[in-house]
Amino acid sequence: MRKILLLLVLSLFIGCSDSGFNNKNPYLPNYSFSFDINTNLPSYSNLQFAGNYIKIYPSTGPSRGVIVFNTGSAFNAFDGGCPNQDLSACSTLSVSGINAICPCDDASYSLYTGQAAGKEYPLKAYRVEVNGDNIRVYN
Repeated sequence: MRKILLLLVLSLFIGCSDSGFNNKNPYLPNYSFSFDINTNLPSYSNLQFAGNYIKIYPSTGPSRGVIVFNTGSAFNAFDGGCPNQDLSACSTLSVSGINAICPCDDASYSLYTGQAAGKEYPLKAYRVEVNGDNIRVYN
């Protein structure tokens, strides 16, 4: 009986996690921020359609901005800095279609997965919560 009780208590501690969310990256600082987007507003209405994105520069967030992308079934939010480069003049991502491009090394990262072929680090992801027409992005 003691073994079962001990196992039960240990499983509570082991089972507690943050959904396995990990956005650690040695090249990009870890900012604490939160912002809300109302997709009914004209400046954000682009996000109502799959494959579209917006880039936002939160006052307390990443200096390279945050890219928010509509995958069609969810929203992804990524740091606007190149994930495999030190912050420099060329390390701000640009968006071309469904990819984010790093001008430092011409790496192309999928806005669906955050991955780029042959690169050590994917795009730095941020948490996203959707409640109707409102999107909350935070770290």
